[in-house]
Amino acid sequence: MNEQQGVFKNLYKNLMTPILKNDSGIDAEYLTNLSLSLLSFSSRKYNWPLVSSILKNLNEEFSVIDKRLSQNICGINFCNPIGLAAGFDKNGNAANIWKDFGFGFAELGTVTKFAQNGNPKPRLFRLAEEEAALNRMGFNNNGAENLVKNFLEQGIEFKKNRDNICLGINFGKSKITSLSQAKDDYLTSLELLIPYCDYAAINVSSPNTEGLRKLQDPILLKDLLRAIKNLPNCPPLFVKIAPDLSLKDIEDICKLIIEENIDGIIATNTSIDRLGLENRKIRQTGLLLSEENGGLSGKPLQKKANQVIKDIRNIDKNIILIGVGGIDSPESAWERICSGASLIQLYTGWIYKGPQLVPNILEGILKQLNIHQLSNIKEAIGSDLKWVK
Repeated sequence: MNEQQGVFKNLYKNLMTPILKNDSGIDAEYLTNLSLSLLSFSSRKYNWPLVSSILKNLNEEFSVIDKRLSQNICGINFCNPIGLAAGFDKNGNAANIWKDFGFGFAELGTVTKFAQNGNPKPRLFRLAEEEAALNRMGFNNNGAENLVKNFLEQGIEFKKNRDNICLGINFGKSKITSLSQAKDDYLTSLELLIPYCDYAAINVSSPNTEGLRKLQDPILLKDLLRAIKNLPNCPPLFVKIAPDLSLKDIEDICKLIIEENIDGIIATNTSIDRLGLENRKIRQTGLLLSEENGGLSGKPLQKKANQVIKDIRNIDKNIILIGVGGIDSPESAWERICSGASLIQLYTGWIYKGPQLVPNILEGILKQLNIHQLSNIKEAIGSDLKWVK
């Protein structure tokens, strides 16, 4: 590690970690928006000499490059299996620079047809001791047209003209749109953004938009997916599902995925299950977690999200899976991959552990590949291999 490497890790440790050790203090959503403002500026001014120099150092500190980590999935080249999960960069404000944090891809959104403010505040809460979060954001975003504008302002080219940025876009239903009109809502957003996205994630599982999870019903989901598949130049499609589905529900969705030739599943979204934390008090509101609306994410979700990956793998080994939920260490990342995930995504764990989590996971995966004498990460997917210290 050269002199300049380690700077950003230490900066995060000294500035952010003390804040993240407490439920109260600086509001979680305010902190997220402040971070995004800085990242947005850097993404737009990428070619400024000072910004360029900082991002170069950032890239050197957090990137791990090794061909054993690379895969081609659905015709998309992923330089490594770690992605930024949807929900952090809803408006694509930092689309240009996620690669500099070491990510192999980033999933932007959730984006909706109409700009919307989301649910009333406060709507994002830290559960510091559990390294978890409760959110009921409600798809707050500036709309699909604004996302196109953000891409243009950052110089993000059509996917066919770029090879250094891998972007997925997560699509949801606008709150003001009825379920009967949901299909048109999704289609409008996709038509605008297909030229920019390497893959599309169809979000039918957020607990924070009323009625949205009803779209996981096989009949409604089939109608939606068929319409999307018929769009010109439709990208690879992944359906994002909830962790709270029954095994029968999961089986029905898998059957639909296979029948309709959908590329894969993202498992999972946040959970409405309180996962043993029902009596945990939210300090900002004074209410118990069992009394609060919203989805739970982070470490408490780890076991449940991993089980969903295993369940899908047991149903059909050919469904491509992106694992997300509670991944916060090299061990949990390796477990998710060996349970059946071809790719994994980080959000809450990345916030608590800091940006060093990405290279730590990648270096950990490489060590396991060496220990198990595997030539590429693909050989670990669904292998049930254990983490070896």
